[in-house]
Amino acid sequence: MQLIEARSTPVPDGCILYDAAYVRHGLSELFAIDEWAARGALEHIPGGRGSVAVIRHQGERWILRHYRRGGLAAKVATDRYLWMGAERTRSFAEWRLLAMLYARGLPVPRPVAARYLRRGMSYTADLITVMVEHTATLAQALRAGRVEADVWRQIGATIARFHAHGVYHADLNAHNVLLATHEAPSSVPRIYLIDFDRGRIRSRGGWERRVLERLHRSLEKVTAATGATLDDAQWRALLHGYEQAR
Repeated sequence: MQLIEARSTPVPDGCILYDAAYVRHGLSELFAIDEWAARGALEHIPGGRGSVAVIRHQGERWILRHYRRGGLAAKVATDRYLWMGAERTRSFAEWRLLAMLYARGLPVPRPVAARYLRRGMSYTADLITVMVEHTATLAQALRAGRVEADVWRQIGATIARFHAHGVYHADLNAHNVLLATHEAPSSVPRIYLIDFDRGRIRSRGGWERRVLERLHRSLEKVTAATGATLDDAQWRALLHGYEQAR
């Protein structure tokens, strides 16, 4: 078990939930993008729905994500959600799930802090996690070249490990699977899963197969974008690793 010490502190119009074993000061500045930029600690802010900022802090890099809606809902409110209580905010729910998984030794980013700001019956949300360094997404690896069979088996085994704990990933796709890139060429890379927004712990069941099917569709989409098709042997290797780990 790895120590996560959950504490919360109120802020104007909201609250911050954080790991007191990891963050010991400067809570009011954690989510201040302008202040990070003024210090020269803001690396870049990619566009898109994720609204992700990469910030440097005490020799580490952190990911700061502002929650944004997708699909039709984004036309109504781009980043506001219906208030249903602090623990049901997107940021607090994901932080607590990550804290649980990290404490159990599962390969996920370490959660740093979560925040919500409430206005009437709606709120906005933000989450900070430690960046998993020296990794590439499975999508990036596929675009760069062939992913070896032992890597596919390791991906399948990692997913099975999460399912053994009843972990439901609401959007498991080729962009949310990370492959470590710093291991020796002869070793099988460590696999991480990221982005547990709307994830939760569930009793085991048919949802596990549906999670795999969602990943399969994502892989087909990524490979099709390169003008190729997903190799059936690669997918069978993933399923083999999954079934062996089960």
